[in-house]
Amino acid sequence: MNTWAQALRVYGNPRLLAILAMGFASGLPLALTGATLQVWLAEAHVSLVDIGLFALVGIAYSVKFVWSPLIDRMPLPWLTARLGQRRSWSIAIQLALACAIAALGASDPVSDVWRTAALAALVAFLSASQDIVIDAYRIELLDADEQGAGAAATQWGYRFGVIASGAGAMALAELFGWPRAYLVMASL
Repeated sequence: MNTWAQALRVYGNPRLLAILAMGFASGLPLALTGATLQVWLAEAHVSLVDIGLFALVGIAYSVKFVWSPLIDRMPLPWLTARLGQRRSWSIAIQLALACAIAALGASDPVSDVWRTAALAALVAFLSASQDIVIDAYRIELLDADEQGAGAAATQWGYRFGVIASGAGAMALAELFGWPRAYLVMASL
């Protein structure tokens, strides 16, 4: 019979800590294209109609099943041979996502709301793609008896990421402005 201590011991596994970090990276972009972005747009006096249209950015998360087979099967030149399918996609998406988040933060929603919207859509697409890779990698990385703990670690990390990109980004924006707040989030 398993005790609570035995059940919790799995969370000390370094692979679970890596899964926790990947969950954080997965949750981070969500608020940056959702609630945090809406606060920024409202502060910039973007019209409520335009702000409402930004809700469409989140569709990428609902339709990621469309391109997940491509990510699952298509190798990346040079990287896949050296790092494997999951790691190569993870690195490529992480770099693109960091650049897209930084570009979103550097955009000016007042003078070019469409550019800001396009960048938010790109961040959401890359974030949804990252979710695909993280889920697949977690399943491959962990043993069958660790899958439940892995799912929990992913969710905990995800929640921490959402908090960081929500309350954390807003606090940073208050102190340093939106572009710098998004730049810090891109670095995370």
